[in-house]
Amino acid sequence: MDASWRQHLVDEGDGLLRIKAHGHMRTDAMMVANREHLEQHADDRGPEQLVNTAAMPGIVGEAWAMADWHYGYGFPIGGVVATDVESGDQGGAISPGGVGFDINCGVRCLVLDATLDDVPNLKRLAGRLSGRIPAGGSGKGGLGLKPNDLNDILMRGAAAAADLGYGQHDDIPHLESQGCLHTEEANVSPRALERGMKALGTLGSGNHFLELQTVDGIADDATARSWGLSEGQLVVMIHSGSRGLGHQVCTDHVRALEASYRQQNDMWVNEAYGFALPDRQLASAPFHSVAGQGYFDAMNAAANYAFANRAALAHRLREVLRLELGVDGEARTLYDVAHNIAKVEEHTVHGQSCTCCVHRKGATRAFPGNHPDVASRFLHTGQPVVVPGDMGTGSWLMAAPVSGMNQAFGSSCHGAGRALSRTKAKKTVDGKALKPKLEAKGIRIHASTPNVLAEEAPAAYKNVDEVINVTSSAGLTRPVTRLSPVAVIKG
Repeated sequence: MDASWRQHLVDEGDGLLRIKAHGHMRTDAMMVANREHLEQHADDRGPEQLVNTAAMPGIVGEAWAMADWHYGYGFPIGGVVATDVESGDQGGAISPGGVGFDINCGVRCLVLDATLDDVPNLKRLAGRLSGRIPAGGSGKGGLGLKPNDLNDILMRGAAAAADLGYGQHDDIPHLESQGCLHTEEANVSPRALERGMKALGTLGSGNHFLELQTVDGIADDATARSWGLSEGQLVVMIHSGSRGLGHQVCTDHVRALEASYRQQNDMWVNEAYGFALPDRQLASAPFHSVAGQGYFDAMNAAANYAFANRAALAHRLREVLRLELGVDGEARTLYDVAHNIAKVEEHTVHGQSCTCCVHRKGATRAFPGNHPDVASRFLHTGQPVVVPGDMGTGSWLMAAPVSGMNQAFGSSCHGAGRALSRTKAKKTVDGKALKPKLEAKGIRIHASTPNVLAEEAPAAYKNVDEVINVTSSAGLTRPVTRLSPVAVIKG
């Protein structure tokens, strides 16, 4: 690992570290971290990846790493990079690696007007949720779709799912982008279509989950009241994405783009685009090029599938909650956020207006309450930012600024962030022993394999409370409520 970036590190205080531009960097890079946080994760390769992203053609502002940063494919998880879509002849870069393989991986948060005391039998409820919410990598147990239905979902997202009976239309105003991104053709490969046909309504594997939680602390009383939250209230988080369809879309475009680059000395070069990159995994195309628009359109279609998937999962959740809790099982959507996406947005960058392609990879949009893309019910609070932690500790709901875009292109952390790789976690954590330990704390756990528990153990993640504190210190978002897990369904 090249640690030369440390020679250019400047502590700006308030939870922000700056890496001054050097070498192939076109801009500075910013880390949402303090010195203590950085040194706790000193062996992470994420900062070097962040430095590399600052070399993206057409980049504007700084390259950002949120407080949950860790190593990823090309871009660090937690990376935020904006490029000018009007830069040069065909626009700045758009990169599949800047979005990731799970396109529109995101979280839906639902709120119940009930507490744990209203649950007749938590063990039975957790078991029924596990039986109704398919988890694992295969897609087994999905709802199954006809080809025309799948195409409609790729074009219209959550609204199409609701029309099919797999969601509620009144959820749509509370979904980021109203649960639909514009796509001209939804042109994805036959293999992607095949993988998406049977997976709707499934969680997936890895860090995907459904979690029943209770509000165990309130940091912002006024915002919590506005969102209808109080101490002890039950909340559900659903963390899932575009499943195999989105993975295939990314794979198809990564393969094609990486094949178009050739190594010249220490850079990877595409002569047709005039692009030179320090890492092949950053392979990009100009935004307005055929390849750039092909990826953008397919990515939006996959994102729509993810919105529909979380709608279908919420539908299945509600079926179980009504069965177990009756009227107390009604669950309203607070918000649904994407954290693996590239979006065209208007920003002011160092005093200049810019139409940007903002890559958020493991980062959540955090737009102010007065922004036209945010539902009117959040006008006086700012957009909810849903931040899962780990299954043994807790999670948070945060809020974006009430007005004014934060300096990280209106972005925030998306979770706690990994402290251990999956491989290292499996070597150091006994998954079989972990389950009874968590259940002794009152947390019901349903997971497909002990390996999943080891990979997703609390010890594998950063301390979510520290991540929240650093994010708040940097002024990106503010904490609203802390949530504690009581039942967890894992892939």
